[in-house]
Amino acid sequence: MRLRFSLLMLAFCAVFMLNAQEKAPQNWFHLDPATDSVPGVATIRTYQELLKDRDGEIVVVAVLDSGVDYEHEDLKNVMWVNDDEIPGNGIDDDNNGYVDDIHGWNFLGNADGTNLHHDNLEVTRLYREYRSKFGGEVNEEELSKDDKALYEEFKKWKKEIDDKRESMSPNVALYGGIKEAFDKVQSQIGKEAGDITADDINKLNSSDEAVNRAVAVLKNLMAEGNKFADIKQEVNDIYNYYYAQVNYYYNPEFDPRDIIGDDYDNKEEAGYGNSDVRGPDSEHGTHVAGIIGAQRGNGIGMDGVSDKVRIMSVRVVPDGDERDKDVANAIRYAVDNGASIINMSFGKGYSPYKGVVDDAVKYALKNDVVLVHAAGNDGKQNQLTNNYPNDRFNKKGWFAPRFAKNWIEVGASHYVEEGRPANFSNYSPDLVDVFAPGVEIYSTVPGSKYRNLQGTSMASPVVAGVAAMLRSYFPDLSAKQIKEIIMESTKKTDDKVKKPGSDEEVPYGQLSVTGGLVNAYQAVLLAGSTKGKKRKSYKHDKASEKATKSAVAVP
Repeated sequence: MRLRFSLLMLAFCAVFMLNAQEKAPQNWFHLDPATDSVPGVATIRTYQELLKDRDGEIVVVAVLDSGVDYEHEDLKNVMWVNDDEIPGNGIDDDNNGYVDDIHGWNFLGNADGTNLHHDNLEVTRLYREYRSKFGGEVNEEELSKDDKALYEEFKKWKKEIDDKRESMSPNVALYGGIKEAFDKVQSQIGKEAGDITADDINKLNSSDEAVNRAVAVLKNLMAEGNKFADIKQEVNDIYNYYYAQVNYYYNPEFDPRDIIGDDYDNKEEAGYGNSDVRGPDSEHGTHVAGIIGAQRGNGIGMDGVSDKVRIMSVRVVPDGDERDKDVANAIRYAVDNGASIINMSFGKGYSPYKGVVDDAVKYALKNDVVLVHAAGNDGKQNQLTNNYPNDRFNKKGWFAPRFAKNWIEVGASHYVEEGRPANFSNYSPDLVDVFAPGVEIYSTVPGSKYRNLQGTSMASPVVAGVAAMLRSYFPDLSAKQIKEIIMESTKKTDDKVKKPGSDEEVPYGQLSVTGGLVNAYQAVLLAGSTKGKKRKSYKHDKASEKATKSAVAVP
């Protein structure tokens, strides 16, 4: 599931009140704790002092996400282009098994161009799968030992689904009414949302009581500097969130997989999907892509972390939980087509086919590809059994690897108090490696627009961008070395911080393996004194050459 949070969305409550928030500088995640007193990753200082007048190699970063707007003004020049494929001719010119994959691939569509938008959560799919077995009267005494354990899980799934639908259904009506009232406000003013001013709101006098209540709230919010369009967008987001929970995520009667046309029971199947890497809703993936590599120095929008990157879009995340089969295929596609870094800003609580994903992760490890994954936004401690995918393999055989040494798990940090952890971020002293900026991150969204979003989804691409920086300027470093350097160079603090989701104060070291914040400046210094151990990869070298030829040069 896409790991996205919006600041206003979290703060907005049923009575339309927003909590006051200290505003971050728009580019805060690029700033330096030492010279700017802002707990960013020191991107700007790194380029100005350590990488000035140096040439880096092009690095391909795969964004496994909801899709990317490849025509965005700040991304179009940094998109990966498959030069061996002729656009739109309906032929697999490069014989890689994917037709017209110019900027990547979409595993959530069919060959006719129809795309899957919404899907269930994994818990709902599991419940539906076993409902025919356990949905009626069950005599537990007649069940086998394995079936008894499965039945206990089934009852947990059912309770979770029933509780969620019961608790969230009233919010569909509540926020639907708020959304309708805001729509009426705009209609009665008669302007586009972006053109409505505080003066327009103050002058509005309606006979509709719902409109007048909305106006009263809008007056207060806009007096604090909030824009009508932003407020309205947040209300729409909240409504859509609850609507999706009830009608898609936790609805066992909703099963859209037939859209794809694959044999879902065949977990080894590949090649399904289409070339529409933007999909029906690419906001999340576009935002992630911008953080990694939006064109630097072009004077528009914002700058990404890496200045020598090409973004490969692999659409694998619907509005709902991603499926293990799609994730595994997406990782393999990215590796086979030359990505040396893969960003994965998604996660879920169950993984019925974890072994399929594990095999793909091992494939990435074998091909020296860095995997960067968002820790999640539940304000909980990650465990091996409550957050997927993760870097621990279901061990098979005495000499089988136990975990992926190319995997970096990322929590989200705040822009205040020396980068304290965001209150929504997941954490773990063993399973979360580092923290990075993830609150009020300004980046690209579809239609050549920009927006602040927050979540570990935003922290992960910050780290993926730093990894791309290292692979670009120090191309001999292996994936394992990239991870080690990023972890060893973190900025640590002895201060106690609030454990996410609670008021308990703990050392930062109890929340991640390193107890530190990612710092590009220190990472580059350390990389410069590290002897590289990377094995030569024809796939990556070829992809780098193609990307350099096919895209406009980035200053």
